Amino acid sequence: MDKFKRLLIGLVALAALALTIPVASAQQATVDQIRSRGVLRMAGILNEDPYFSKDPRTGEWRGFAVEMGKDMANELGVKLEVVESSWANSILDVQSGKVDVAFALTALPKRSLSVHFSAPTYYNSFVIISPKPELGEKSWAQLNDAAYTIAVDLGSSQDQIATAYLPKANILRFKTRDEAVIAVATGKADAIINTVFNAMVLTKKAGNVGKVYVPKPILSSPSVIGINYSADEVFKAFVSAWADYNRRIGNNQTWILKGLEPFGVTLEDLPEGFNING
Repeated sequence: MDKFKRLLIGLVALAALALTIPVASAQQATVDQIRSRGVLRMAGILNEDPYFSKDPRTGEWRGFAVEMGKDMANELGVKLEVVESSWANSILDVQSGKVDVAFALTALPKRSLSVHFSAPTYYNSFVIISPKPELGEKSWAQLNDAAYTIAVDLGSSQDQIATAYLPKANILRFKTRDEAVIAVATGKADAIINTVFNAMVLTKKAGNVGKVYVPKPILSSPSVIGINYSADEVFKAFVSAWADYNRRIGNNQTWILKGLEPFGVTLEDLPEGFNING
């Protein structure tokens, strides 16, 4: 019996030790670790102008989120490494420790269950793009009508906005944003919902989708940086302080406008009623 008890105690001890291993390995994104590594890793999304874009010939990344990441890395005294990801996978990459930060996340409550949010880097607004000028005068409440067909990309933030604000409208959900854009361009949908910066670039790339309009009330959402919950408090505080400081002194706005420049979009071109700083 004593031998059995000793064996049982030993197994319990091994199990307890095993439980501590994932906790230890999950600890990540401390300032000391990043400085020791010499690299700050951020998630990068392909073909997401003006946030991110990767040159297929050189492998170089550009976009205003990349510029923000470079500045954050510089503040830490390290280099920036952009790790190829997607909007959905960027949160998973933060959770798994594949990256230290994910920029340009819409601060949806459900997402906050998965990753820690920084202070806002800037504010984004949900808009519609439509070739029909009469829709530009409509509020969200007026667009909530079965007479209107609205396109969104499935599972996105704009899909959630459509669900919450346009339950009576005819919503067409597509696997990709490109498919949603085609629906508007071909007349299958009256408008597409998107965020301001994406929308401004889309209208430059595909002129037949129409203009950008900001329905009332203005749905302004903070754009935040995702950090692993297991990251130490010093790193979390640093990221939020970086975001808050650069938003308040205007650096983030400068980086955003620089990212929009290649598409011929200036501050004056941004739709009436929109404010980058919230």
